[in-house]
Amino acid sequence: MFLNQQSQEEIRKRFADLVNPVKIVNFTQSLQYEYCKETKQILEELAALSGKITLEVYSFVTDKDKVEQYGIKNSPATVTAAPDKDYGIRYHGIPSGYEFASILEDMEMVSTGNHELSDDTIAKLKTINEPVHIQVFVTPTCPYCPSAVITGHRFAYVSDMIKSDMIEAEESPELSMKYDVQGVPRVVVNGTHHFKGAVPEEVYADEVVRAVTEKQGGIPSRSPLEGKTNFVPLI
Repeated sequence: MFLNQQSQEEIRKRFADLVNPVKIVNFTQSLQYEYCKETKQILEELAALSGKITLEVYSFVTDKDKVEQYGIKNSPATVTAAPDKDYGIRYHGIPSGYEFASILEDMEMVSTGNHELSDDTIAKLKTINEPVHIQVFVTPTCPYCPSAVITGHRFAYVSDMIKSDMIEAEESPELSMKYDVQGVPRVVVNGTHHFKGAVPEEVYADEVVRAVTEKQGGIPSRSPLEGKTNFVPLI
């Protein structure tokens, strides 16, 4: 069991405030595959704590139609959505450690509609008129990472143009190498623009908008934030 009795009771109390249904979709492989069994167990235990939460489990290997529908590239992967809307909120890797708090907040956001973003941030995001893909590289032991993950997921929640993935860096070594992930959180926007560290919401939004502007103008995509923010080096 992942959640002890005390944790179950605390989460059940939080979930008492859920309003609308939440759909969690889990993509897994053989239970011997690293972290697939643990991820499925975490999600099953969470779903059991509220009648507002439903869990769908699919095979990454055999359920090709669902894999394609949700754009899943590896497993374990988790989608947090409403029954009638996919907001583009993804977890690639196990949502454990500090990231366990992130998935709880995502469920509450999707159910209640409370995204906590400022009007100024929403106005910035509304200027985006083309698809944006945010990838947030994390490790479960990084205390700064949930802020970066949650902010990206909030952006995806309020903007149909944005999709945002949490990526557990050590479970995705090829992607980590591709994007030169030497510390976390590392945020990659549209595969080119990148910055690291937990930054305020308004700065995060500026970086996402900058990534779109740079793409349109052919400007090099190195963020002025690079190297200036706190992050946890990978060993």
